[in-house]
Amino acid sequence: MLTIENLDQFYGGSHILRGVSLAVRPGECTVLLGRNGAGKTTLLKTIMGLVRARSGAIRLDGEDLSHLPPYERARRGIGYVPQGREIFNRLTVEENLRMGMAARPAAAARRLPEHVLEMFPVLKSMLKRRGGDLSGGQQQQLAIARALAAEPKVLLLDEPTEGIQPSIIKEIGALIRTLVRERSLAVLLVEQYYEFAEALADSYAVLTRGRITQAGDAAQMRAQNVRALIAI
Repeated sequence: MLTIENLDQFYGGSHILRGVSLAVRPGECTVLLGRNGAGKTTLLKTIMGLVRARSGAIRLDGEDLSHLPPYERARRGIGYVPQGREIFNRLTVEENLRMGMAARPAAAARRLPEHVLEMFPVLKSMLKRRGGDLSGGQQQQLAIARALAAEPKVLLLDEPTEGIQPSIIKEIGALIRTLVRERSLAVLLVEQYYEFAEALADSYAVLTRGRITQAGDAAQMRAQNVRALIAI
């Protein structure tokens, strides 16, 4: 389980995250909601170690990762799919996937994980194609597949539906359900597409100006007027 405890983070003199506490459990999708600028992406980057927390703890299965660099957090089991995908455009699909495997032991990283290729049959047929030649939806699938190639325990997803056609959005939603239900992955999903988030949520939290202002389970998310809290 991933637990965030009283996390504070600053950009210069700006206090971005304010005492954030959150739990992301195996076999559940936790949806993080909030308006633009609320600190959602900053929280994911802080969990991954791309930006440093001023105080608080980030624990995975009880181990405090707060002072570890990103590659060590990846080795411990945190996978990250950033907003905007950030694949390597000049590398092939296969090379992108192998970059995701860099955190795994050398013996385990020799072959591409077959179960990941089975999840993304379109990528399996394009292994020698450069990432930059893929469509936006295919690039998003590649970004997710790259994170999964590291065999994470926790998957951080930052707006995976952004700029994606509806058919691929449905495929991504089905994939997240499979990862959560069948592989007991812990998923923390940041998403602006409310219906997509609501359909996947086992639990939710609303981030407002760097603070968690509301949280609960899926039933509470549907009963509360959560959409109004995050309306722009």
